[in-house]
This record gives sequence, structure tokens and C-alpha cells, in this order.
Amino acid sequence: MTNSTVPQRRLGRNGPLVSALGFGAMGMSEFYGAIDEKSEEESVALLHKIIDTGCTFWDTADMYGTGRNEQLLSRVLKTRRNEVFLCTKFGIVRDGTSGGRSVCGTPEYVRKACEASLARLGVDTIDLYYQHRVDPLVPIEDTVAAMAELVKEGKVRYLGLSEASAETIRRAHAVHPIAAYQVEYGPWCLDIENDGRLATCRELGIAIIAYSPLGRGFLTGAIKSPADFGEGDFRKYLPRFQPGAFEKNLELVHEFERIAAAKGVTVSQLCLAWVMAQGDDIIPIPGTKREKYFFDNWGSLNVKLTDAELREIRELIAKLPVEGTRYPENGMKLVNL
Repeated sequence: MTNSTVPQRRLGRNGPLVSALGFGAMGMSEFYGAIDEKSEEESVALLHKIIDTGCTFWDTADMYGTGRNEQLLSRVLKTRRNEVFLCTKFGIVRDGTSGGRSVCGTPEYVRKACEASLARLGVDTIDLYYQHRVDPLVPIEDTVAAMAELVKEGKVRYLGLSEASAETIRRAHAVHPIAAYQVEYGPWCLDIENDGRLATCRELGIAIIAYSPLGRGFLTGAIKSPADFGEGDFRKYLPRFQPGAFEKNLELVHEFERIAAAKGVTVSQLCLAWVMAQGDDIIPIPGTKREKYFFDNWGSLNVKLTDAELREIRELIAKLPVEGTRYPENGMKLVNL
């Protein structure tokens, strides 16, 4: 499952080694523009190349494309399962009719969701199983106890949480070891550094899995205007991409472009290298549908930032704070619970 030529990071204090840079598959099925049969075929071809490169820490969830993302990955896993460390998530329930979302963490649902993911993925075991969002109506102890039963049965190897509060992480870990904590983290989202979550994970030996480390593509510099978002791109509804906030946030991107140009790297490589430099317990999982962007991101493993560069980026983040929340109001109610 590991390639000795690729940098590795440990998943938690006593967990397995995985590729230091992972891959988030979400955008291959939804959220970042229209998906058709041709794009799915291109995604399958890219997934094979991603394995060949040594990026074998893969992230999906049952709600991405309402199950289609897991089914997409199954097309590759059916012949290359042993080469991938497979992570998926449960807990966000989508209404197939209205498109509405709710959260469920009941023990009964944990088992039902796991069985459904195993079937869609076409695998016997999920390497890392996350609770995608905390259910405020179900004690975390009950949810994690049900997840732990899946470990005993061999259906799941390691457990994770996503966007839970420091207190919830601690309570969950007391029931069964939590190997990984997935959260938005990157140059324009440092929330976990200031509210105890990062410190709690480090105290307990839990790896930080950083999703959207490139600010949902914004920090790459490829997006110049809100008009760049096409049909089916959910970013046009996020507060940070609204007119006014967009232009202000672009100031930080311009500064990163300046630093990256001086160093001879891309902005994506600069940002990912910065995230990985924040600790060897942090594993970013950028996603893309395009081969050139994947290899651009992968190149960040060869970028080493000096202490002066790390300080300069920190100072810029403090000087140009991000405008707008990560999600609309309803989405923000589901994080840090």
C-alpha cells in the first residue's frame, strides 16, 4: 500500500504510514461543475495515474454525488484495492427529492450507512471511516460505540471524525481511539489553531486531515472573478466567493502569487508545502478532476520553505484576514459541534 519513494506520514500516533499528500475525490462527482460520462471516464483514467504516482491516501464520502463518487472509485478499486488506503464518511443524509440535508449519527444508521458504502465501493473493508458531521441529537459516545463494532467485525480498520469540537473529539477518543480528524485547514482557514482542536488532536495523537487546503481552488489563482464559476459549481453560493468578499480575498492570492513566483513554484505548491510544514501530523487532501492540476499539487512534496518564507506567509495571513464564513449560515451550524 505504500511506495518507499514517496514521502509518508503516520495516521495517528500508532497508525499506518500513508502518502504525505492525499487525494480528495469529491469534485469528480459533484459540486465543482457539471459531470457527464466523458468526465467520469477521464476521472477513472486519472485515478489509475494517481495510484501509479504513489498518492494512495484517498478520501470520499457517501454523500458525494449521492453515492456516485464511491461507485466511481469502485471502478478502480476492483483491480487495485490493495494499493489504496481508502477513507469514506457517513452522517450527512440527503433527501433525494428536495435535495435537503440532515445529519444522523444513530447506531442503527451507522451500520446501515457502512453496509451501503461497502457495497458501492465493492470492498470488504474501509480503511478509515469518518463521522462526516456530528449529530447534536445523539451522544457521540453512542455513535462511536457503533463505529467501534464495525472495527471488531473487520468492516472498518480505523475511525475518524470530521468538523467535531475539541470536547467531542476527546469524548469520542475515550470510547475508541480516533486515528484521524478531518477539517478544513490551510492558509485561509486556521480556525483549529485558535479553538483547542489542533492542540487536542496533538495531545491525543490524532492525525489532522486537511481538506480544501487550497481554499476550494481559490488560492491557486485560477479563479479571477465570480463569473468564472460555471453551472453546478457550489462555490458561487459560499460567502467567501460573494462580490465584495471575493475581491478582498483576492488580495491574499496576489501576495501568494508574488512569493511563489520569487521561489519558482506555483501558488498551489506554495500553499500545500506551507500546510505540510505546519506539522508532520498534517496530511492535506487536495482534489481535482484535471491531470495537470494533480501533478502540480504533487510537486509540492519537493518544495521546502525556509523559516523566513513561513514567517512571511503567516504575517500575510494576519495582515489580510479572509472575508466571509466558510459556509452559509446553515452549514456553519454543523461545524465544531
